Amino acid sequence: MFKVKIPSVFFHFIFLITGFFLASLFAKEKKMNQKIIKTDEEWKQILSPPVYQILRKKGTERAFTGKYYNHKEKGVYICAGCGNELFHSSAKFDSGTGWPSFYQPIAEDRIETETDRSFFMIRTEVHCARCGGHLGHVFPDGPLPTGLRYCINSLSLDFRKETNDK
Repeated sequence: MFKVKIPSVFFHFIFLITGFFLASLFAKEKKMNQKIIKTDEEWKQILSPPVYQILRKKGTERAFTGKYYNHKEKGVYICAGCGNELFHSSAKFDSGTGWPSFYQPIAEDRIETETDRSFFMIRTEVHCARCGGHLGHVFPDGPLPTGLRYCINSLSLDFRKETNDK
């Protein structure tokens, strides 16, 4: 029987290539999870005044005025401040409130919450986990499977349309 001996250098090469590939995957994930810290002046320079008011000053747009409240395209809603992927269109539903509503984020680590006691109410505020931008609020009156309603300002979002390129 004929045997082929593969030089050990071949295995070292494969090991090296695999290591570079895995390292690049981890680096990309780490970069997406890194916190973005900017001064108020830096945010003012990169965000339009209405987007700045929502994301950095915890503003709220008027109901039924936002570009995404009745938006139906398939894709991903991302943070207007940093591009963090927040919600997939498959989790969007019509809550009748006039703001884009979602029953779950893409992943739990994409958002952060804190208690909001403004306007003599107690609510749960939702922030982008990456840049800390104010997105909106979450309420316990959404549809199954989560029972949650993430009520999000359109101005805090951008949209990346789903493509069929595979």
